[in-house]
Amino acid sequence: QVWSDYLNVQLHPKSIYVIRQYMHDGYCGCLEAFGQGESLLQDPGCIEELEDRLHFYVEECDYLQGFQVLCDLHDGFSGVGAKVTELLCDEYSGKGILTWGLTPVMSNMGILMVGFFPPQDSQNSYRLMNTALGIVHLSSHSSLFCPLSLSGSLGIK
Repeated sequence: QVWSDYLNVQLHPKSIYVIRQYMHDGYCGCLEAFGQGESLLQDPGCIEELEDRLHFYVEECDYLQGFQVLCDLHDGFSGVGAKVTELLCDEYSGKGILTWGLTPVMSNMGILMVGFFPPQDSQNSYRLMNTALGIVHLSSHSSLFCPLSLSGSLGIK
């Protein structure tokens, strides 16, 4: 039912951190706003767990050169990515952070007029705000920020 069902690679248990309230059957719905993502990493328990998992991998390195962060820009994960890059920047100030901001290709098919606004109007507003906030925050805490999209407009109209 989800993309990870088709993942044939076995991932180390320390490399996965499941956000329970935003799972497909979670109680909070979907993670759609930048602030929701940021507030997830305000929880001391969540930050502690994330730091423990990070330190597990850092201790395995002979010579840590830096980090690569892949992050969706168009939804609440831009807020999660912003907090993670901020954490990395604070904890490992001398290391490089290469951040890839990912946006999907949006289609204009299926938009119908209801009243005066298309039904996707509020979703497009969230997408625009998430992308703008994500770019600003991720680029300020990264050594290099590179947006990636198959469309020339980063999925923004």
